[in-house]
Amino acid sequence: MARVIPPDRFQQLVDCATQVFIERGYAHTQMADVAEAMGVGKGTLYLYVESKEALFDLVVRSADAEHSLAIPRTLPLPTPRPGETLQHVRNRVAKLPPLRALVAALGRKRVTDGRAELTAIVREMYQTLSTNRRGIKLMDRSAQFHPELAAVWFAGARGTMLEALATYLENRIRLKQFVPVPDTRVAARVILETIVTWAVHRHWDPSPQTIDDQVVEDTVVQFVVGGLMKEVRP
Repeated sequence: MARVIPPDRFQQLVDCATQVFIERGYAHTQMADVAEAMGVGKGTLYLYVESKEALFDLVVRSADAEHSLAIPRTLPLPTPRPGETLQHVRNRVAKLPPLRALVAALGRKRVTDGRAELTAIVREMYQTLSTNRRGIKLMDRSAQFHPELAAVWFAGARGTMLEALATYLENRIRLKQFVPVPDTRVAARVILETIVTWAVHRHWDPSPQTIDDQVVEDTVVQFVVGGLMKEVRP
């Protein structure tokens, strides 16, 4: 008689494997670690995936999915071909929606409300990074073993954001909307790293603070915007 797979087991596999890969990194994660996190024998994992490489590919493809995953018709999932996981990540990053508030601001020559403009930009960046936090964290934790995957985030998506943000800051400082800074590239990095810390990394903090997500977002936005706006004197 064929073994019956519990309907929620596949999603449990993805959730546990994601957590283990993030905690340990790719190189130090063993199939036995994932099995232990699930509370099953290691052999059970091979009902779903052919190898550790196949499990990592599954986790990367499933990161930040909006809905629970259905069990594929054909199991176990095969080991991906060389470069297949990398190409998927590249395609996913390429399909990310643009940061519309930042793009619009870069094309704007006159500013009527610099505070509202900057608030929209920071909030949109925060929400975009938060929505994709598991994928970003996986790339971050896999950098040593899979540098080509990490480069898609660090040199690609993050690099593009930093360049656009630095240009925006330079433009607004020139228009005297923001306080001058010694280096707009450094300021852009400070802003992005602050957002990433709270939108992404805090969810895996070994000593987490229990704070409402909306409160965190609002605090980060207020902190960044307040640091750049020129002081209004009575």
